[in-house]
Amino acid sequence: MAIRDLSDEQLAAEAAREGSDGPAFVALVDRFQDRVWRVCYRLMGNSEDASDATQEVFVSLFLQRTQFEGRSKYSTWMHGIAIRTCLMMRRGRGRRRKHEEVAQQRGTERHERSQRDTASTTIDLAEMLNTLDEEDRAMLILKYAEGYNYEELSEMFELSVSGCKMRLSRARDRLRERFPEHTFGNDED
Repeated sequence: MAIRDLSDEQLAAEAAREGSDGPAFVALVDRFQDRVWRVCYRLMGNSEDASDATQEVFVSLFLQRTQFEGRSKYSTWMHGIAIRTCLMMRRGRGRRRKHEEVAQQRGTERHERSQRDTASTTIDLAEMLNTLDEEDRAMLILKYAEGYNYEELSEMFELSVSGCKMRLSRARDRLRERFPEHTFGNDED
């Protein structure tokens, strides 16, 4: 069977067996690079930081390649590493407070403007999400933009399924409070 025909989990197992010079890990990078970059971009906010984070994610995946135990899908495990890498990088660079303060200020200014103007004003979703803390923003993005289910999110964030549901519900509630003129889904999702 050709490497490209292996499932993600089979490819991960092969990469763990091969060591540092085998083609299986290269195939994993090829298979997941765009998806990891997209998640990193959504969490980091710009292309340059997303590229740096993506590189760090694949370094971490390479170093931890023997630790994947197959209890979840490989993509779930990999996205968990991507999330933790992005959050760590953002905290390490000291961007968190500044980024949230700027986003909060923009959101407040736009909200005040929309209240003055009775016409509906479109608020950029990214700016709305940036008013949330990083983990809540990451969870919302992975649930609604990437389509992960609660079980997968619980693996990625190392929370119970009910903990994920509660966290998502509270994040949506915060968005509703800050931007009451918009709808943010229901708690049944």
